[in-house]
Amino acid sequence: MWKSATRSIRIALTVLRYRLDAFIPLHLLPWYLKYTLGLFLRIGRDRALKNRGERLRLALESLGPIFVKFGQILSTRRDLLPDDIANELARLQDRVPPFPGEVATKIIEKELGSSVNDIFAAFDKTPLASASIAQVHTATLKTGEDVVVKVIRPNIEKTIRQDIGLLYMLAHFIAKISADGKRLRPVEVVTDYEYTILDELDLAKEAANTGLLQRNFTDSKLLYVPDIYWDYSHRNVMVMERISGIPVADIAALNAKNVNMKVLAERGVEIFFTQVFSHSFFHADMHPGNIFVDARDPENPKYIAIDCAIMGSLDDADKNYLARNLLAFFKRDYRLVAELHVESGWVPKGTPVHAFESAIRSVCEPMFAKPLKDISFGQVLLGLFQTARRFNMEVQPQLVLLEKTLLNIEGLGRQLYPDLDLWVTAKPFLERWMSEQVGPRRLFEEVKKQAPDWAAHLPQIPNLVFSTMTHVAKQEQRMQEQTDAILELRKELKRSRKNLPFKILGIFAMGAAWLTTDSIALEHLAKADILSLALFLAGIYLLVLKP
Repeated sequence: MWKSATRSIRIALTVLRYRLDAFIPLHLLPWYLKYTLGLFLRIGRDRALKNRGERLRLALESLGPIFVKFGQILSTRRDLLPDDIANELARLQDRVPPFPGEVATKIIEKELGSSVNDIFAAFDKTPLASASIAQVHTATLKTGEDVVVKVIRPNIEKTIRQDIGLLYMLAHFIAKISADGKRLRPVEVVTDYEYTILDELDLAKEAANTGLLQRNFTDSKLLYVPDIYWDYSHRNVMVMERISGIPVADIAALNAKNVNMKVLAERGVEIFFTQVFSHSFFHADMHPGNIFVDARDPENPKYIAIDCAIMGSLDDADKNYLARNLLAFFKRDYRLVAELHVESGWVPKGTPVHAFESAIRSVCEPMFAKPLKDISFGQVLLGLFQTARRFNMEVQPQLVLLEKTLLNIEGLGRQLYPDLDLWVTAKPFLERWMSEQVGPRRLFEEVKKQAPDWAAHLPQIPNLVFSTMTHVAKQEQRMQEQTDAILELRKELKRSRKNLPFKILGIFAMGAAWLTTDSIALEHLAKADILSLALFLAGIYLLVLKP
């Protein structure tokens, strides 16, 4: 509790130190805050308005990796930020202040169990790049290969967990006081973010992700993924092939190499949709610091991807619904979009489709007032999901991750080639993928996929058939016995209903026998005995012996 309070005080002091209160619109504050806190914040505010982007960047850097990562995500959204802020936040991609090279050396030696001099022919203690979670050093293996060594920052997990604790406190507070708290699900958002950022602390996972992405794009003309040196890769250290390329955000360098920007932008889109729909495994941290370009063939540029710590995936059902949603949207079939959301379970089953359809139309139809090439694919998804949340759509982590990645890819593509028509690139891919989900080709793929399992069970088929037939025969016998019992019961009930009047008459006869005996005078006892006995015997016959 004391640590959280200390951290909260530090955050508040940082906000004041860098005058981040300048971002707060004081005129929107409630009157009681406007004339108390607002008056205090106005002191020196005019002088603080200069270099606001730099002040924001420095504040995020001073607060640590959680806030640096937040700034990295913001830096990819140039459509939402002024240029001065976006340019400053872009520096967070790989210019976070490094930690000493001597500290990195100790971490490497502890993790790999050997001296740096025994592992590497050369090791540069000055970092090549420094990010929020780790930093990278260049080295040369004893076998002569040039590599980069990625090292997790010391004691970073402790700081991250502390900051996540504060984020949870803030999320619970927002959930309680905000009218949108339930819909926005801030606690669930922090939980997803916690899972993501803690995954980045395990370089063994990142190495495994890199290996899978590399296999998916083996011999590809679109994307190159560097090799991992598995003997030197563990939780806190990862050794990877050193790549040579132009940072994708360095537009001037790409133009100097005469890179075909249209092809480069379109290939970025193709890579994204290939990962999502063909591989079901996509790089979900595609900010400019993680992407390079191989420009040796300027007309056929090739992407190079690094930092595979955050990866996303969609199951077949999500892919199917997503593709159909996007195709339906661009055909303006809002009814189908609404039905797909309900059918997929993204919104509750009882959602009124007509009302949902109307809400989607009101949000999406204005987009079509613009030329198709100017419609933001990412904004389409964002608009659809925001509308769906009004109808109690629960947060879908896999879709949120995909939405974020698509926004990054689209923003990057339009930086490279402003006239990029993402729909022209994506539509044929989506239509081709959808056509492959039905028909003979899909059937053949499923048969090929299931064939090994079928072959393994083939020797057991005769026994399974015999066992099944025996079971069926026994079931039929039991069903016949049950049927016979039911028929016999029905006959018995039928007889009982038929003889019911006789039973009733027998009861009356026995009652009459008793009354006769009781009411006749003693002097006529012999006659009474004879009459009552006759009535009694008649009753017995009617009640018991009558079939």
